[in-house]
Amino acid sequence: MEGFFNFVKFGIKVALNITRNQTKNFSYYVEKSQNIKGRNIQMSEEEKNEVNLEDKKLPSFAGVMFVLIYLVVAMGASVLWLNIPIHITLISASLVATIVAMRSGYTWEEIEDAILHGCSIAMAPMLILMIIGAIIGSWIASGTIQTIIYYGLQIMSPGWFLVTATLITAITSVATGSAWTTGGTLGVALIGIGKGLGIPLPIVAGAIVSGSFFGDKMSPLSDSTNLAAAVAEADLFDHIKHMMYTVGPALLISLVIYFIIGLRFGEGTVNTAQIDQTLSTLQNSFHIGPLLLIPPLLVIVMAIKKMPAIPSLIIAAFTGAIFAMIFQGASITEVTNAMNFGYTSDTGFKFVDELLTRGGIQNMMWTVSLGFIALSFGGIMEKTYMLEVLLDKIEPLIRNTGGLVATTIATSYITDFAMASQYMAIIIPGRMLMPAYKRLKLLPRNLSRALEDGGTLVAPLVPWGLSGAFMTGALGVPTVEYIPFAVLCYITPIISIIYGFTGMTMLYEGDVEGDEGYAEREEKSA
Repeated sequence: MEGFFNFVKFGIKVALNITRNQTKNFSYYVEKSQNIKGRNIQMSEEEKNEVNLEDKKLPSFAGVMFVLIYLVVAMGASVLWLNIPIHITLISASLVATIVAMRSGYTWEEIEDAILHGCSIAMAPMLILMIIGAIIGSWIASGTIQTIIYYGLQIMSPGWFLVTATLITAITSVATGSAWTTGGTLGVALIGIGKGLGIPLPIVAGAIVSGSFFGDKMSPLSDSTNLAAAVAEADLFDHIKHMMYTVGPALLISLVIYFIIGLRFGEGTVNTAQIDQTLSTLQNSFHIGPLLLIPPLLVIVMAIKKMPAIPSLIIAAFTGAIFAMIFQGASITEVTNAMNFGYTSDTGFKFVDELLTRGGIQNMMWTVSLGFIALSFGGIMEKTYMLEVLLDKIEPLIRNTGGLVATTIATSYITDFAMASQYMAIIIPGRMLMPAYKRLKLLPRNLSRALEDGGTLVAPLVPWGLSGAFMTGALGVPTVEYIPFAVLCYITPIISIIYGFTGMTMLYEGDVEGDEGYAEREEKSA
C-alpha cells in the first residue's frame, strides 16, 4: 500500500507541474509564432539569417495542397464509405506529409522532432481526458450521475429539455472555463436524461456541445479565450465583450431552433412507462440523495477559486470514489476498477444498464491514441511551415474587411482540420493575418473575435480533433452524428462573416476613445 500511495503522490506532483507549465506553453507558442517567416516588425540580423535559412526549406504550394487534399479525401472516404479506422488514415496522412517535407529538404531527425513536439502539446489534454474517464467511472459508482438523472427526469419537461440543457451547460462552462469539464461531467448526466425522455442522442449531444463551447468561448477562465486575446494583442475583457455581438445572437437563434425541435417531443410523445421504470430502477438499485450532488458542485467551486484543472479533476475523481464507498457500499477494489476499466451496471433493466455502463481510463484510450496521432501530424505541418505557405498565397487576396474576416475564419477551419488543435487554429492564422488587420486599421479585438468564432467553435466539429474526439468519448455519440445539431458552432461564424461584409460591430482605430490600435502601439514602442 505504501508503494501505491507514493505512486499517487508522484502522479499528483507531475500533474501539478504539467498544469503550471500550460501558461508557459501558451506564451511560448505566441512568442514563437510572432517570428514566423519574417513577420516580426523588428528582428536582429541573427533572426533574419535564421528566417532566410528556413525560407530555403519551405515546402512548395503544390506539395502543401497535395497533403491537405489527401487528408480531406482520405478522411471523408474513411468515415463515410470505407469504414477505415481514422487512426490509420491519420498515420497515412502523416506519411504523406513526411514525404513532402523530406522532398523540401527536411531530414528525418527534424521530422521526428516535429512529431515529438506535437505529442508534447497533447500531453496535458490527454492527461485530462484520462482523468475525465476516471471521474465518469467514480461518479457512476458513487450514484452522482444517477442522482442527476433521477432529479432531472422528474423536473425537466421534454419540450424544454434541449433549451434547458443548452443553458445549463453554458452557465456551467462559463463558471468552469472548460467545455471538456462540462461535457465530461454534466454532459454525461444530460445524455442520460435525454435518453430517458426519448430524445435522440445526437440532438441532445448537439445541444450539450453548443452550450459547453459557448461557455468555453465566453469565460475569462478559459485557456482558448485567453490565448486568442494574447495572440491578437487584445485586452481580455474587450475581447469577451466584443464576442457577445456574434455568439450572443447565435445562442438566441440556437435556443429558438432547440425549442422548435423540442416541440416534437412534447408530453404526448414521452414513454411514461419507461421513465417510471427508470426512476424505480434507479431508486431501488442505488442510494439517491442531494449529498451526491457535492462532487459536481465541488468542481464548480474549485474552478471559481481558479484551482488548476488537473488537480481539481483528480480531487473530483477521488471524491466520487469516497462517496461510492460511503453511500453505495462499494469496496475499494470495485471503485478503482470502475475508475480504471469503467463502471458496469447490472440492475436487470437493459435501458438503465446501457446508460450507466461507461467511463474509465481504459475506455478513453481510443480517444487518447487518436489525440497523439492527430497532433503528431499537426506537429509535422507546423514545424515544416506548410500552413504558412498556404496563408502566404491567401493574404494578398484580402482587400476588404469582409474578405479578411472570412479568410481568418476559413484559415482557422483549415488549421484545425489539418492540425487537430484549436490552439494552433488560433495562433497560426492570428499571427499570419495580423498585418492585414493593421493595414485596414482594425482594432485588435476584431481579430481575436474572428479567431474564436472560427478556431474555438470548429474544434468540436472535427472528428479527429481533440475536442471532437473528447466529446464523442464522453457523450458516446459520434462527432459526425451530432454535427448537424451543434447549431451554435456554425451559426456564430456565419454571423461573424456577415458583420465583416456589412461593417456592423467592426471597430476601427479611433472608434473607441482610449483604445489603442496596432499603429499607436507600434509608435509608442518605437
